[in-house]
Amino acid sequence: MTEGTAGGGDARISTREAAARLGVKPETLYAYVSRGLLGSRRAAGGRGSTFDPAEVAALAARGRAGTGGSGAPAPGSATASAAPAGGEGDGWGRIRTGITLIDPVADSYAFRGVDAVALAEAYAYEEVADWLWTGELRPGVRFTAPPLPLAAARAAAGSLPEGSGPMDRMRVAVIAAGAADPLRFDLAREAVLGCTRGLIPTLVDALPPAGGGQGGDGDAPLARRLWSRLTAREPDPASLRVLDTALALLIDHDLATSTLAVRVAASGRAHPYAAVSAGLGALDGPLHGQASALAHRMLRDVMDQGGAGPVVAAHLRAGHRVPGLGHRLYRGEDPRARLLLAQLAEVPAAAGALAAARDTVATAARHTPLHANVDLALAVLSVASGMPAEAGEAIFAVGRTAGWVAHALEEYGEEALRMRPAGVYDGPPAPQPLPLPRPGGAPA
Repeated sequence: MTEGTAGGGDARISTREAAARLGVKPETLYAYVSRGLLGSRRAAGGRGSTFDPAEVAALAARGRAGTGGSGAPAPGSATASAAPAGGEGDGWGRIRTGITLIDPVADSYAFRGVDAVALAEAYAYEEVADWLWTGELRPGVRFTAPPLPLAAARAAAGSLPEGSGPMDRMRVAVIAAGAADPLRFDLAREAVLGCTRGLIPTLVDALPPAGGGQGGDGDAPLARRLWSRLTAREPDPASLRVLDTALALLIDHDLATSTLAVRVAASGRAHPYAAVSAGLGALDGPLHGQASALAHRMLRDVMDQGGAGPVVAAHLRAGHRVPGLGHRLYRGEDPRARLLLAQLAEVPAAAGALAAARDTVATAARHTPLHANVDLALAVLSVASGMPAEAGEAIFAVGRTAGWVAHALEEYGEEALRMRPAGVYDGPPAPQPLPLPRPGGAPA
């Protein structure tokens, strides 16, 4: 099947034809699309996708140049020097990783080939994280914060102005903990893993207990300790299960912005604390880590107004997307949201927030298919549990730290400083004359 372009140019080609020209399966073709390596457009009538043949040819040529063979390389097997469709230097291309595989066709993802949703259902966060690093499942494993880095982290987090949120406290905590660890520059695998098994609980235990409590839960599972830092409410087993499942589901999700920042830092051989700090910095934005806070506030508005209609209308009128809906990597429902929302249905206190979330999805998806993503599920948890709006980002950061370190370990095994793309200069041509001071020498 072909389709003419809107401007009457070259005909577009079908999914089957594009896959054949690249020498890949249709599933791999859609993986290229999900990673921004190839553009696609819905075919007339909404059935299937079409592709620009020139763009397909350019991707195939880059694959041949990068691998010495024919056809485009597999999504996770090409080097970081390959550029995506759109022109040389427009992006970093593909980075080899053996951690997470996302299947945009099946709306699923896997950690080292094992379904991530099944892992999160079967095992606790610390068990999944330790297995991801080592390949060995250790039932009941607990991560413990070392005393000196924890003391430094608590002092740094406690020095921030009153009212500072958990993310600001975690960002200074990781820097302080690193400064207190004289072994932080040892990048041997076991040293990095030992550091990380201490860093993750340090991030949690450095936060002040919610409601002014004592926080005497240092031997409890990580999810229980994090709960007491985010809300003063006593947890029920079903709620703790949701939080622990969320941490496990969020361990990794391929090369998200924050994960790429971690790999860039690790490429320069930054120690684990610095690499995690880079991830936390990249997380600080409305399009990544703070998305769950936007969804939290939206759900509160829906509950306060008694329905999603006015709230959705207000977002659209302001030119904003409705928070918590849709994901660029999945055609259907985010598999993380699917599991978390199912578990939240077993939490009596979540009934109101869950109803508001379903109302929002039904209202916003009236004309365009939209599905809940993990940010909406985190928002339901935080609203139902009396947590602050920033709680979802804190849960995300704690869970994702395990994945960040897994990526850092991979990058430590690659050629150092490889994560340096070539700039495409578009400034004034050289040489230019020296700048002259303003008449009179006074500043503007």
